Amino acid sequence: MAIPLNKEKQLTNKSLKNIVLAKIFITILLSSIALGVILILMFITYHQFTFYGDETVYILAQMIKYYLPCLVIFVWLIDIIFVILYYWKKSLGHIEIMMDASKQLILNDDNSIHFPDELKEVEEQMNQIKQKTILNAQLAKESEKQKNHLIVYLAHDLKTPLTSVIGYLNLLNDEEHMSDELRKKYLNISLEKAERLEELINEFFDITRFNLSNLTLELSNINLTRMIEQIVYEFKPMLATKNLRCDLQITSNIEFKCDVNKIERVFDNLIRNAINYSFENGLIKIIVEKKSDGIYMCFSNKGNVIPKERLNLIFDQFYRLDSSRGTKTGGAGLGLAIAKKIIEAHKGTISAYSEEEEIRFEIYLPSLL
Repeated sequence: MAIPLNKEKQLTNKSLKNIVLAKIFITILLSSIALGVILILMFITYHQFTFYGDETVYILAQMIKYYLPCLVIFVWLIDIIFVILYYWKKSLGHIEIMMDASKQLILNDDNSIHFPDELKEVEEQMNQIKQKTILNAQLAKESEKQKNHLIVYLAHDLKTPLTSVIGYLNLLNDEEHMSDELRKKYLNISLEKAERLEELINEFFDITRFNLSNLTLELSNINLTRMIEQIVYEFKPMLATKNLRCDLQITSNIEFKCDVNKIERVFDNLIRNAINYSFENGLIKIIVEKKSDGIYMCFSNKGNVIPKERLNLIFDQFYRLDSSRGTKTGGAGLGLAIAKKIIEAHKGTISAYSEEEEIRFEIYLPSLL
């Protein structure tokens, strides 16, 4: 289980404090033992010889013997002060090392940070932070690049349907003697282009919403069965364009707590994705089961196998399976990324699989009390 960054920092700080305190205690203990050994050796050496009362050594030995407790305490306190000052100076050196290392965190290079052996744990964490910072910067730069490219493509794509709508409306306005059949044809084309224009505009809003807002859930209890049945029913016209069938297998009257609008968008994105990338005359299968711990769902369709390296990127924002921007499947590459974000906001998981011309998305949503 991953430890949160703040908790990890607290554990590291506590560990460092314990290490320093342990070293101070061990040093004081060893120096005290050494002091005791020296005193014992001095005592043994003193009794190996015979001294007379007027000799300097004898007088000095008697003075030491008389003031021995005070002398031992004094020397022991001096020893403690020396040890503390030594580690305090060493800690200041560590602070300087860490300050220099903190400057390296903002450098966009692959050079590792190096600390003394006693700071190896901090060294590992700072190197991890640096690598994460570099990776996040690269991802942000790549994401911004993809978004900018996509906006350019969308802006270009907006011109085509807009030009068509204006052209056909001008024809309808200028041509007085036009047959009803031709007028209806032009109106249908204008409506189709206007709907495509609306989709492109909605993609612009998706880009803005997805990048600038955090998902907040508005939970409510719903009948999940009826909601999915309604969504599938609304997709009948799109299914008919490719002569697709939808097989919905769902437990009756599933009551579930979720953010209705956001979960509805997940289902909408997955079904729309299945339609766009299905073979014609195929079958889209949706399975929804209520379990004791939550809801399990599977959306599958028959389509071209997605290579593994591309399957790993399928939930990345602005990533599109088809590089071309066709009028039917040319989306912003946000649908699956948004779906994943919504599912994870509900504490759930979503996974993609592709094998033997089957594309499958599996979802787990835990029960939210």
